[in-house]
Amino acid sequence: MNQLIQSKNFRTFIVLAAALVGFGFMPAAQAVGPDTDGAIAGANNGEGVGVLVSRTTGIWNTGTGFEALNHLTSGNQNTATGVRALFSDINGGFNTATGVLSLFSNTSGFFNSATGAYSLTRNTTGSQNTANGYSALYFNTEGDDNTAAGFAALNRNTTGVSNVAVGNQALFRNTSGAGNCAVGQFALEFNTVGDTSNAFGFAALLNNDIPSGIAGNNAFGFVALASNVTGPDNAAFGDSALASNIISAANCAFGNFALFNNDSGGAGLANGNSAFGTEALTSNVDGETNNAFGQFALVGNVDGIWNNAFGFNALGLNVSGSFNTAIGDEAGLNINGDGNVCIGEGVVGEAGVNDRTYIRNVNTTVQAGAGFDTVTVRLADGRMGHAVSSRRYKDDIKPMDKASEALFALKPVMFRYKKQVDPAQGLDYGLIAEDVAEVAPELAVHNQKGEIENVRYQAIYAMMLNEFIKEHSTVEQLKATVAKQEATIAQQQKEFHAAIVQQRKDFEAVVAQLKDQAAQIQKVSAQLEVNKPAPQAVANR
Repeated sequence: MNQLIQSKNFRTFIVLAAALVGFGFMPAAQAVGPDTDGAIAGANNGEGVGVLVSRTTGIWNTGTGFEALNHLTSGNQNTATGVRALFSDINGGFNTATGVLSLFSNTSGFFNSATGAYSLTRNTTGSQNTANGYSALYFNTEGDDNTAAGFAALNRNTTGVSNVAVGNQALFRNTSGAGNCAVGQFALEFNTVGDTSNAFGFAALLNNDIPSGIAGNNAFGFVALASNVTGPDNAAFGDSALASNIISAANCAFGNFALFNNDSGGAGLANGNSAFGTEALTSNVDGETNNAFGQFALVGNVDGIWNNAFGFNALGLNVSGSFNTAIGDEAGLNINGDGNVCIGEGVVGEAGVNDRTYIRNVNTTVQAGAGFDTVTVRLADGRMGHAVSSRRYKDDIKPMDKASEALFALKPVMFRYKKQVDPAQGLDYGLIAEDVAEVAPELAVHNQKGEIENVRYQAIYAMMLNEFIKEHSTVEQLKATVAKQEATIAQQQKEFHAAIVQQRKDFEAVVAQLKDQAAQIQKVSAQLEVNKPAPQAVANR
């Protein structure tokens, strides 16, 4: 705040300079002006040496003090109170000057009001200005529609228009800047040509000096945007908000110390940041396009870019990580990498990782049954959704037929994921996507870089179902054939059994016949044996 010390030294300079100017303007004493008893034509009133001595046609003017309205000829409805107040006015009208040398140089300006010694002293043709305070708008010459209230407010303004300065040395150095509003001691003090800036608070936009014609800055709070020099289009609301910003642009800080260190190095890299909450993004120096909403949101960020933090202390420990998003109190608190997403209160994430997503409750909520579906992610662009299978979403529907036979060329494997994927490296089973792509390219899934990333397992399941159905049909056909063969065999067995039974019966009949025949033969044989004649002896002669 060396500029503040320097500003205080200006007070002594202003007093001495104004006094010297006053003495320089002092000529030899003139005759006492006309009386105040109504003798001056045009309802003019004058009291003091050299008051209204040059008047010709001017009306309704009042001059009180040494050489007040001294040069006025045709000006109307002016009021001058003080030594040489409105001294040079010739035909200006509707002006009010109260104080030593107030509106001293005004010649043809209209509707000006100067209250305080040396206020609007140098104004010549500027109109509709209001100056309240010692040397307020002192150097204004042609600027219009300015309002200055306070010691040396808008002191250096010459041609700037439509400025408002309220406070000790507010807009002190403004020369041609227009449309500025400064309320508070030293507010916009060093602005010279910058336009349309607003500063409310002690030393708010103290050093602002942006070029003319570009978007102005807005600062509300103690030393808000106090260090800003040429950075345009910034907005700071809160004590010390954006206090260190020097040249960076398009930042918004709402809250005490929000974006406090932004662009403190003057590199001009910290552009387009938004911080809402006490100390939100307070450590940011060179990070750009960050959004922090909540107390201490992104509080530690120094040069990380394109981060979004919503919630108390969200992404609070991030320093250089970029492209992260955290929603919820202390969401992403541990994150310091890039491209991570944390959603939910207390979802702190992990340090040293990139491109991870953490969502509260999805790992603890159990649900099952009808009406639930799986969430899917399109790898090409990260779009989330759910799988569909209704006919209304499909074209070119036809039987799969032999297309599913590509499964027989796939080679299932056992494997372990790399540690960055699975720190435990547990044993797993599946397919290698590159191998699958060689067999059936339509089954491979590619990421946004065009690299092979995964396998369409759901499609493989459908192909397996098709093969199962085909095999099931084959089995059913085989079962029907077998059943038919079994029926034929059963019939043949039945017929064979019947034939065997018949053959047995026939055999038994034959046997019975044979037995009967044997019995008859036996009977005949016995009969023959009975009837056989006795043997006769022949004498041996």
